[in-house]
Amino acid sequence: MRWLHASASLAIDAAVAGLVLPTLETTGLRWRAGWELIDHGDIEDRIERLAETMPPVVIASSPSDAREVIDRLADAACRRGLAQSGWKPPLPRSRTAHIVATRRVTTALADGGGIVVGDNERHEATFAELSAGMSEIRSIAEGSTPLTSRGRLEPGDEDQPWELRFEVVSLDDPTKAVGWQEVFDATPSARDLIDGRSLAPVRRYVRDLTLRLAALVPGLDQLDDQPGHGSIDLELDDVALLLMDGLELCDRSGAPILVPKGLVRRRLRLTASATPAETGGVSAHLGESLVDVDWGLALGDEALTERELRDLAEAQSGLVQLRGEWVRVDTAETRSALQELADRREDQGSLTPAELLRTAAEALAKGEVDLAAAPSGDNASAGGWLRDLLSGLPDDELREVVEPDLFMGELRPYQRRAVGWMQFLARLGLGGCLADDMGLGKTPTTLAHILGRAGSKPALVLCPLSVVHNWESETARFTPTLRVFVAHGPSRPTGDQLLAVVAQADIVITTYGTATRDVETLARIEWGLVVCDEAQAIKNHHTNAARAVRQLDSRQTLALTGTPVENRLSELWAILDAVNPGMVGGITWFRERFATPIEQHNDEEALDGMRRLTGPFVLRRTKADKSLVPDLPDKVEQVAWATLTQEQAGLYRAVLDDFLAEAEQEDGMKRRGLVLATLTRLKQICNHPAQFLADGSTVAGRSGKLERFDGLVDELLDAGERALVFTQYRAMGELLADHLGDRLDRRPDFLHGGVSRGRRQSMIDDFQSGDGPPLFLISLKAGGTGLNLTAASRVIHYDRWWNPAVEDQATDRAWRIGQTQTVFVHKLVCQGTLEERIDGLLAQKKDLADRAVGAGEGWLTEMTTDQLRAVLSLDPVAAED
Repeated sequence: MRWLHASASLAIDAAVAGLVLPTLETTGLRWRAGWELIDHGDIEDRIERLAETMPPVVIASSPSDAREVIDRLADAACRRGLAQSGWKPPLPRSRTAHIVATRRVTTALADGGGIVVGDNERHEATFAELSAGMSEIRSIAEGSTPLTSRGRLEPGDEDQPWELRFEVVSLDDPTKAVGWQEVFDATPSARDLIDGRSLAPVRRYVRDLTLRLAALVPGLDQLDDQPGHGSIDLELDDVALLLMDGLELCDRSGAPILVPKGLVRRRLRLTASATPAETGGVSAHLGESLVDVDWGLALGDEALTERELRDLAEAQSGLVQLRGEWVRVDTAETRSALQELADRREDQGSLTPAELLRTAAEALAKGEVDLAAAPSGDNASAGGWLRDLLSGLPDDELREVVEPDLFMGELRPYQRRAVGWMQFLARLGLGGCLADDMGLGKTPTTLAHILGRAGSKPALVLCPLSVVHNWESETARFTPTLRVFVAHGPSRPTGDQLLAVVAQADIVITTYGTATRDVETLARIEWGLVVCDEAQAIKNHHTNAARAVRQLDSRQTLALTGTPVENRLSELWAILDAVNPGMVGGITWFRERFATPIEQHNDEEALDGMRRLTGPFVLRRTKADKSLVPDLPDKVEQVAWATLTQEQAGLYRAVLDDFLAEAEQEDGMKRRGLVLATLTRLKQICNHPAQFLADGSTVAGRSGKLERFDGLVDELLDAGERALVFTQYRAMGELLADHLGDRLDRRPDFLHGGVSRGRRQSMIDDFQSGDGPPLFLISLKAGGTGLNLTAASRVIHYDRWWNPAVEDQATDRAWRIGQTQTVFVHKLVCQGTLEERIDGLLAQKKDLADRAVGAGEGWLTEMTTDQLRAVLSLDPVAAED
């Protein structure tokens, strides 16, 4: 349906732009009048793109060619438009054979069938003449007769009208051109232009183009008064209307307008020059400083004087004479810009740096403001940091700080730069998102920042329960002088008791769930810093956790996450809006301006604009950059292929057949639910029949994936290595634990959401120390974050999670600072099944994911049944012989 909708839109666009021409064809027995697209560059490009995505259901039908489908849609659009408008052929009421035949043809262009019937030979002769004329006009329009048209706009002197002249131009030699009137006067220049061929089709082409321009283009309706004359005088208002709304219509109609260079439209932009309000320059506490802002307007790259601003305000049209030349502006945009300038000058003379940035950031992203540097000298400092901040701060230009004296440890250079970045934002009263890869040490970096703020207000750390102990141990290790309180559990203090405890603490650690329940009390406290660790917990701004964060009173809010975008760009917006409310605009604006163009159209310009807006507030480094962590071993990822057993293949086909039959009958949310349920069933079958059937049946010898898994286990046991095994299903984890228990003579630990906090830490300590079994089974959701498991040199993903960011997070439990061995990552995939196909599809999307756009699995639910069949169906190689 989407493809047909896009095709219909193209057909309608072509009809509206006049890029269709009538046709009259004969089969030898009868004539048929219709409409066809002309060969036009823009149309052909769009048809070619549609042809590449033509659905199989269309390919299998007739017509099978995308051009023919769109031609038929354009024909239907023209007929329907004419019929609904009540259009009648503009012909005299004569009963002569020629007029009758012509009337029948023009009438047939509006009715459903388009069949034209003649009563005698004179009718047939007229049909043939009209058919030939239509072909001649098409040949000119499509360039087989190498001619085109263009217009020239020439300014008048002072208050005199402007002149618009149209001419026919040779495509073979663009220097050869004659005015439309010369074509009708049959001048020697006109005859020379067409090399002695008949001028009749050229005249018909000019008449048709004249009528089209007069009907479509604002300000050119007077062309209809003198068809073919091709030269009209335009008053200033008509010129402004043509420049504002008509140039594109003229171009699409086949007669582009050449305008003087100065009339290329230039946008009005706000400018802001910032200087410190204090005479001594910007204070050390920029978040509390005041900055004087001088707002102005620029046209293109040139700042406007107050006199020029008045001229703009007094202009009656979109054409203004500035500095000796005509300048084209949008009158509505001009009024809006002048009002915006007046409002800002009245309300925003002095702002804090944070207020100024919140005001300017959205305008900068929209291209509506230019942050000019302030005058030279001390007063230039505010303009300098403002410009640099909103342009983005490259990592190698961040000031590297030294750890606080009481910090028990040594940060790496990139961590020191991150602390400097945090401190810089803090001085401005701004927050940020530290989005370094998992394992690069975001926690000690943040603790160094907290210690540097010691003596001010307390810091609040919000994190998942799985990370609470990590914060406790890391604070004890790196900042033992800080007083730490964990506010969690049924016996925790609440209300006034909590206020009293916080007053004696430097760091308060709590979970997102607890913070949501205690938000009324926490919101009464003035926090020096709020840290949102594993900030993907607030990636949905509608959740209770996200709302709770926004209610807290803090001088600075920081988000820590290795995956600022897991599924969609709105998650990045939610995180940044939580740390800097209003800085990245509203969610609706962000989606329209950035998320939709990037995610749906891979729009590089939108991607650049989003990075420009968000860049200063997101600091991201990856472990792939060897300059950051030269001592971090390599990570080697590989797919471990498996084949289904006959039992698995039979179950797979049965589930798939049931799904395809049911999917044909469902739509909407019910169909999406059916798709997701079927994906789950098929993935369970690929894992093991016992997981899918849930009947307590035996495990050995029934799963090709388990057999491949056993081979990997043999390899790592022989090499004396330790491994993490991730699965998204608790049932599969229990099956693997029982299976491995028989092989290892001891059941390995299985960490899942039902494991208590104390038992969880015991499992981690046993594995890290080497006291436990060499394999550690982990539920992906329960153990994908907040764990340091560097004793493992192997990671096995028993089943795939269709979000690469989540899988990478899990892998990073082992591949992180402190790891001394190369980490081998094995991803089990059943050959010839949906696992292989979706693995390939995700690989194609990885480039976009690497640029901060996740894929998720929601897109699967939007596929057609035929596409789903192609993705899910078994290949012959899927099952064992």
